Amino acid sequence: MFVPNTTQDYGDNPIAVRETDTYVSEYVRGFVEKWDELIDWNQRAKSEGRFFIDVLKARGKKSVLDVATGTGFHSVQLLKAGFDVTSVDGSAEMLAKAFENGCNQGVVLKTIHADWRQLNRGVRGKFDAIICLGNSFTHLFDENDRRRALAEFYAALKHDGILILDQRNYDRILDEGFASKHKYYYCGDKVVAEPVHIDEGLARFEYSFPDGSRHNLNMFPLRKDYTRRLLREAGFQKLHSYGDFQEEGEETDPDFFIHVAEKSYGTN
Repeated sequence: MFVPNTTQDYGDNPIAVRETDTYVSEYVRGFVEKWDELIDWNQRAKSEGRFFIDVLKARGKKSVLDVATGTGFHSVQLLKAGFDVTSVDGSAEMLAKAFENGCNQGVVLKTIHADWRQLNRGVRGKFDAIICLGNSFTHLFDENDRRRALAEFYAALKHDGILILDQRNYDRILDEGFASKHKYYYCGDKVVAEPVHIDEGLARFEYSFPDGSRHNLNMFPLRKDYTRRLLREAGFQKLHSYGDFQEEGEETDPDFFIHVAEKSYGTN
């Protein structure tokens, strides 16, 4: 009988835990059940508006692979907007919650449990677009893992496919310290999310919930230019980055960057 983990365990030295596979054990049942308190689906839907829908529709995309489904927010939003969505996550706990959330929203998610580094073993077919959102790419600590995941994404896309990948503004956190407007991401107003340790190789965030519980995530602090370079070296031909859903320069101090990477040069 499967008994889910309910508590996190980083051992005696949490800031020494810097392995890609750690994320699987981080998303324990107790954390997953509270995750939507952090996101606040209604507020996030208002703040994002039609950004991702418009980016996809402007490029004529229909089939979407959501490789970081989490609790299902973007999969559900895109399904409701008429896209053909396949939902993937490396955490079985997250996928189970996403499926439950989908049912509560009146849609049925097509879910696949898969590791990005071996994505095409479990996911068949080619897609118009892949989305990797929620700062999820920072779960990969090893550069080889990042390159392998991007190669798998690239291979799962059609010849004119696009990848949409987001990340925190770690440049600001590393260089100036942490600050967040909580305007677009992690909109829950009763949850505190802030780093308890930061260096060039680790951003350890702690999430404090109204019931007094605390959970952590260890993530790799990706710098923006480094991420863009990896995308280009993975073979993506055209790259456009946004700051908090605004064109570069319009938002001078964004909490998040969103990269839209196109497999071909295209005409857009």
